[in-house]
Amino acid sequence: MSRPEAGARTPEGPVRAPSLATVLREWGRIGCVGFGGPPAHIRLLRQLVVERRGWLEAREFEDAIAVCNLMPGPASTQLAIFCAWRLRGRAGALVGGAAFIVPGLIVILALAVLFVAGSPPLWVLGAGAGGGAAVPAVAVQAGWSLLRPSWGNRRDSLRWGVFLAAGLVAVATIGVWLVVVLLGCGAAELLARFRETGTGTASPGRAGDPGKFPALTAGPALVWAIGGGVLASVAWEAFKIGGLAFGGGFVIIPLMQADAVSHYHWMTGAQFLNAVALGQITPGPVVQTVAVVGYSAAGIAGGLLASAVAFTPSFLLVLLGGPRFQQIRGNLRARAFLDGAGPAAIGAILGSAITLTRELTHPWQYGVLAGALIVMLPLRRGVVLTLLSAAAIGVLIALAAGTVSP
Repeated sequence: MSRPEAGARTPEGPVRAPSLATVLREWGRIGCVGFGGPPAHIRLLRQLVVERRGWLEAREFEDAIAVCNLMPGPASTQLAIFCAWRLRGRAGALVGGAAFIVPGLIVILALAVLFVAGSPPLWVLGAGAGGGAAVPAVAVQAGWSLLRPSWGNRRDSLRWGVFLAAGLVAVATIGVWLVVVLLGCGAAELLARFRETGTGTASPGRAGDPGKFPALTAGPALVWAIGGGVLASVAWEAFKIGGLAFGGGFVIIPLMQADAVSHYHWMTGAQFLNAVALGQITPGPVVQTVAVVGYSAAGIAGGLLASAVAFTPSFLLVLLGGPRFQQIRGNLRARAFLDGAGPAAIGAILGSAITLTRELTHPWQYGVLAGALIVMLPLRRGVVLTLLSAAAIGVLIALAAGTVSP
């Protein structure tokens, strides 16, 4: 899957690769209008590079999705970086990736200043309390949407159930060690496959070994952490999100909650609910939530540092591993590891709904949560609409009562 010099090929002939200015404009547009998380990002990227411009073939795009889902970190961000790399090489990856990430980062940091301020106005408190009340419902919806596909792809029902339970229990009991549980479940499935086959699970081609990639992502975190103090802690937290979070999407929430609220005490539970809600309603990657955590810890500098560290592994995985993506997809060890870490990540997402619900402090918030569950599950409405509606309810309650408390 090496990068061509002139883009993809159609029956009419080769498609000319876009300029860097075009990559900046098109990837920036997706970064500005990409509300709705990974499904929306993938749909917009497919429309751009496959359907409208014909820069990539549909099969190659689908293969790239599969590989990105095998990698740690935010899959849709990696896909955006890969598509830009495929068309314009390393320069395209850097330009396209930055254009995809920066718009949402600017928006979420601006909102963080408003929502995480020491004394925000009443309507902001109401919006935060209302939107935050719906966040556990988002976790339930995210976990439920992953549950059936994961069950359908299981290799062993008992192991799948154990991994799922391990992730759920870990969130509720040892949240700060969730990454170890995810890695342990992946390693356990890998060992089980080895014992079943008796010959290991390696696929042809040493270059596609995914075990090399976590080592490639460790460097940036160590460099950022040299400064010590709170910034080192922010860098480590962001690195866990961007480099070790198997399962992507909402699995970052329990990872951040345990550290930001319980361990480092950078923010209150209510502020963390606000941070999650902001990450869901702003455009671009959901992982931008980590910027709010970084802002709570060390201001704008902390927010920028957290975002930079969290996304660095995604750039490295594509820049260093892009030519080997086809080998990675066929690597049985990568698939076996994900078959173990994946159910544990789903369990962690479902478990995070419990820990997030514990952060609700006002009785009326439970009514908002119940309504959000109905809207998102039986009625199947979108995340952004649900959170904005919940925030509006919170504003109305706060303004009518003169307080967010009953």
